[in-house]
Amino acid sequence: MVRNLLIMVILVLNVIPLKAKEQTCIASVYSVKTNSTKTVSGISLDDNAMTAAHKTIKFGHKVRVIHKNKTVFVKITDRGPYVKGRCIDLSVAAGKALGISGLGRVQIED
Repeated sequence: MVRNLLIMVILVLNVIPLKAKEQTCIASVYSVKTNSTKTVSGISLDDNAMTAAHKTIKFGHKVRVIHKNKTVFVKITDRGPYVKGRCIDLSVAAGKALGISGLGRVQIED
Protein backbone atom coordinates (compact mmCIF):
# COMPACT_ATOMS: atom_id res chain seq x y z
CA MET A 1 0.00 0.00 0.00
CA VAL A 2 2.72 2.47 0.99
CA ARG A 3 4.76 1.47 -2.06
CA ASN A 4 1.83 2.16 -4.41
CA LEU A 5 1.21 5.54 -2.76
CA LEU A 6 4.88 6.45 -3.12
CA ILE A 7 4.83 5.49 -6.81
CA MET A 8 1.72 7.64 -7.37
CA VAL A 9 3.34 10.65 -5.67
CA ILE A 10 6.48 10.29 -7.80
CA LEU A 11 4.41 10.05 -10.99
CA VAL A 12 2.35 13.12 -10.11
CA LEU A 13 5.44 15.18 -9.28
CA ASN A 14 7.02 14.23 -12.60
CA VAL A 15 3.92 15.21 -14.58
CA ILE A 16 2.97 18.48 -12.86
CA PRO A 17 5.73 21.10 -12.99
CA LEU A 18 6.02 22.90 -9.68
CA LYS A 19 7.84 25.92 -11.09
CA ALA A 20 9.28 26.86 -14.46
CA LYS A 21 13.05 26.45 -14.67
CA GLU A 22 14.89 29.73 -15.14
CA GLN A 23 18.45 30.38 -16.17
CA THR A 24 20.36 33.65 -16.59
CA CYS A 25 23.43 33.41 -18.77
CA ILE A 26 25.30 34.62 -21.85
CA ALA A 27 23.68 33.94 -25.22
CA SER A 28 25.37 34.01 -28.60
CA VAL A 29 23.93 34.39 -32.08
CA TYR A 30 24.96 31.88 -34.71
CA SER A 31 24.69 32.21 -38.45
CA VAL A 32 24.90 29.48 -41.04
CA LYS A 33 26.72 29.68 -44.35
CA THR A 34 24.06 27.60 -46.04
CA ASN A 35 20.53 26.81 -44.90
CA SER A 36 21.04 23.16 -45.89
CA THR A 37 23.27 22.55 -42.85
CA LYS A 38 21.61 20.03 -40.54
CA THR A 39 21.28 20.29 -36.77
CA VAL A 40 21.81 17.38 -34.40
CA SER A 41 18.01 16.92 -34.35
CA GLY A 42 18.01 16.55 -38.15
CA ILE A 43 16.33 19.88 -38.95
CA SER A 44 18.00 22.22 -41.45
CA LEU A 45 19.45 25.38 -39.92
CA ASP A 46 17.58 28.51 -40.96
CA ASP A 47 18.72 32.04 -40.07
CA ASN A 48 15.11 33.24 -40.38
CA ALA A 49 13.59 30.69 -38.00
CA MET A 50 13.08 31.34 -34.28
CA THR A 51 15.32 28.51 -33.13
CA ALA A 52 18.18 27.91 -30.71
CA ALA A 53 20.75 25.40 -29.51
CA HIS A 54 20.95 24.38 -25.86
CA LYS A 55 23.01 21.67 -24.15
CA THR A 56 20.26 20.01 -22.11
CA ILE A 57 16.75 21.17 -23.08
CA LYS A 58 15.04 18.52 -25.21
CA PHE A 59 14.57 18.99 -28.95
CA GLY A 60 11.30 20.57 -30.04
CA HIS A 61 10.76 22.27 -26.68
CA LYS A 62 9.96 25.98 -26.81
CA VAL A 63 11.57 28.31 -24.31
CA ARG A 64 11.08 31.99 -23.55
CA VAL A 65 14.22 34.11 -23.90
CA ILE A 66 14.29 37.61 -22.37
CA HIS A 67 16.88 40.33 -23.05
CA LYS A 68 16.45 43.95 -21.91
CA ASN A 69 12.63 43.75 -21.71
CA LYS A 70 12.35 42.06 -25.13
CA THR A 71 10.99 38.53 -25.32
CA VAL A 72 11.02 35.79 -27.94
CA PHE A 73 9.99 32.15 -27.94
CA VAL A 74 12.48 29.82 -29.62
CA LYS A 75 12.33 26.14 -30.47
CA ILE A 76 15.33 24.04 -29.41
CA THR A 77 16.65 22.28 -32.53
CA ASP A 78 20.36 21.78 -31.84
CA ARG A 79 22.98 21.15 -29.16
CA GLY A 80 25.44 23.77 -27.99
CA PRO A 81 26.99 26.19 -27.45
CA TYR A 82 30.33 24.57 -26.78
CA VAL A 83 32.08 27.76 -25.69
CA LYS A 84 32.75 28.18 -21.97
CA GLY A 85 30.42 30.66 -20.29
CA ARG A 86 27.61 30.50 -22.86
CA CYS A 87 24.34 28.64 -22.40
CA ILE A 88 22.32 29.16 -25.59
CA ASP A 89 22.97 29.83 -29.27
CA LEU A 90 20.20 31.86 -30.91
CA SER A 91 19.35 31.98 -34.59
CA VAL A 92 19.92 35.29 -36.39
CA ALA A 93 16.16 36.00 -36.37
CA ALA A 94 15.90 35.42 -32.61
CA GLY A 95 18.99 37.52 -31.98
CA LYS A 96 17.63 40.41 -34.07
CA ALA A 97 14.28 40.28 -32.29
CA LEU A 98 16.09 40.59 -28.96
CA GLY A 99 18.57 43.21 -30.16
CA ILE A 100 21.58 40.88 -29.84
CA SER A 101 24.09 40.74 -32.69
CA GLY A 102 26.94 38.93 -30.93
CA LEU A 103 26.70 38.18 -27.22
CA GLY A 104 24.12 39.24 -24.67
CA ARG A 105 22.95 38.36 -21.17
CA VAL A 106 19.57 36.64 -21.30
CA GLN A 107 17.07 34.96 -19.05
CA ILE A 108 15.72 31.62 -20.24
CA GLU A 109 12.41 30.28 -18.97
CA ASP A 110 11.78 26.63 -19.66
